[in-house]
Amino acid sequence: MPSRRSSRRLPFDRPMQVEWITLGLWLVCVALWSLALLVLPVGWAWGVLVFALVLHASLTHEVLHGHPFPSRMASEALVIVNPGLFIPYLRFRDTHLAHHQDANLTDPYDDPETNYVDPAMWRRMPRLLRGLLALNNTLAGRMLLGPIVAQVSFMREDWRAIRAGDAQVLRGWLVHLPGVFAVLCIVWASTMPIWVYLTACYAAVSVLKIRTFLEHQAHERARGRTVIVEDRGLLAFLFLNNNFHVVHHMHPRVPWYRLPALYRANRDRYLACNEGYRYASYRDVFVRHFLRAKDPVPHPLWSSDR
Repeated sequence: MPSRRSSRRLPFDRPMQVEWITLGLWLVCVALWSLALLVLPVGWAWGVLVFALVLHASLTHEVLHGHPFPSRMASEALVIVNPGLFIPYLRFRDTHLAHHQDANLTDPYDDPETNYVDPAMWRRMPRLLRGLLALNNTLAGRMLLGPIVAQVSFMREDWRAIRAGDAQVLRGWLVHLPGVFAVLCIVWASTMPIWVYLTACYAAVSVLKIRTFLEHQAHERARGRTVIVEDRGLLAFLFLNNNFHVVHHMHPRVPWYRLPALYRANRDRYLACNEGYRYASYRDVFVRHFLRAKDPVPHPLWSSDR
């Protein structure tokens, strides 16, 4: 935990005001998205579009944690339409806030964002599916196959919930679909083919998979399950410093631009808290795990007797 002196300066100890830095970045993101669709030639536009979509996803994460406005409704109005198309904002909000129950991190059933499975379920899986999930446990596989694997799993679980009568899940999708239609209409009216736009959406999710790939590990102690990646490069910016992930989990109301300084001021404490689960940079992550799994798919500490 941070020192008493530093914790007195944390922004969640004061009434929230408009975070102009975050709002300004949202405006830049929208401008880049518009530039890619309406001005740039397709060859240049694709890369700018991927950049904007990754940044938008990271800003969406900021919004669900209470930024940039004191009003949740005002903040959510910024991101309720998802130009990345695949995940409804309301569903992301609900599942991600459930994920923030740190005692359940990596739980195959109660952590909505985990990639671990119950070992008993793993043993019953067809060999082809086990091979696919094993490949998905390398960084290369996560970037190539991870978006479709995660999307199919996510939609399957939501469809089961809707069939079981979960009105909140259904509402999340019903609110999302008009935004999908509106985005596709804008793309159709632009010079970019819709199929090219969809490949950019897929690539954006692939980039985001770099961040989520090893955010959490199996560990007996909940505090040892969340990573620190000490990166300050382009990926760290695109992920809005969420690579300082244990800091974010301990202080989810702290805005993205304060996380690095908070970590630097209390580095030894955070690394002691997360049992030293640390990488020096995303380059380190690529070198160590691009073709090598970071851990097994079946939860290595899970007992079916729980």
